Amino acid sequence: MLRKIAPLAALLSLTLGGCITYHSRSDGIVRTRMGETASFNGGAQVTPLALVEDSRCPANARCVWAGRVRITATLGDTTSKLTRELTQGEPATFSGRTLTLVEVLPIKTTQQPLYPDDYRFGFTLTAK
Repeated sequence: MLRKIAPLAALLSLTLGGCITYHSRSDGIVRTRMGETASFNGGAQVTPLALVEDSRCPANARCVWAGRVRITATLGDTTSKLTRELTQGEPATFSGRTLTLVEVLPIKTTQQPLYPDDYRFGFTLTAK
């Protein structure tokens, strides 16, 4: 009986895996994927929509410039929603709060191409 349930459980976890919002309370960073919504305490939300630029220097290369990551995202709360471009490390203000894209994974390398579904984004939100 257990052998029949295990494949079903694995399939179910793969199917529902795309619906999960990642959140780590211990470090204050809310994590999510492209197209998924991350929720903060207080009702604020961010949904990464598209990768605009990933010019980060690959981990196994030497570069003159560290590069950057830019995405478009929908930001919202109980009163409004707007779409903005966010750049990693640059705070963006909305509804009296400051949202910062602080983490982009996976680390870029020269051996492996990255696709939009590979990306994970970490955000912090602070009162202005």
